Amino acid sequence: MPLLSFAILTDAILRTWRIYIIERWENSMAISKERKDQIIKEFATHEGDTGSTQVQVAVLTADINELNDHLRTHKHDYHSQRGLMKKIGHRRNLLAYLRRTDLNAYRDLIQKLGLRR
Repeated sequence: MPLLSFAILTDAILRTWRIYIIERWENSMAISKERKDQIIKEFATHEGDTGSTQVQVAVLTADINELNDHLRTHKHDYHSQRGLMKKIGHRRNLLAYLRRTDLNAYRDLIQKLGLRR
C-alpha cells in the first residue's frame, strides 16, 4: 500500500511542477514568438528576410525594452543586467555597421524605432 501512495504523490508533484514551469515560461523576459514574428515582418527588407541588420536591431530593441521593464522591478538582478549590457553592445555594433554601409536605411531604422532623439 505505501508504494501506491508514493506513486500518487510523485505524480501529483510532477503535475504541479509542470504547471509551475509552464507559468514561468509564459512569464519569461524573452519576447514571445508571435511578437518576434511581427517584428520580423515589419522590418524585413524582402520576403523571407529574418537576418538582415534592420531585423536584428529591431528584435534586439524589443529584447532590450523587455529587460528594461524587468530591471525596473528587479533592481538587484545583476545577471539580467549583464545580459542587457551585452544586448545593448551588440545592437550598438550592428547600428554602427548599418550606418557605415547604408546611411539611409540607418536613418529610417532609427526613426522607426525611436532610438536617437
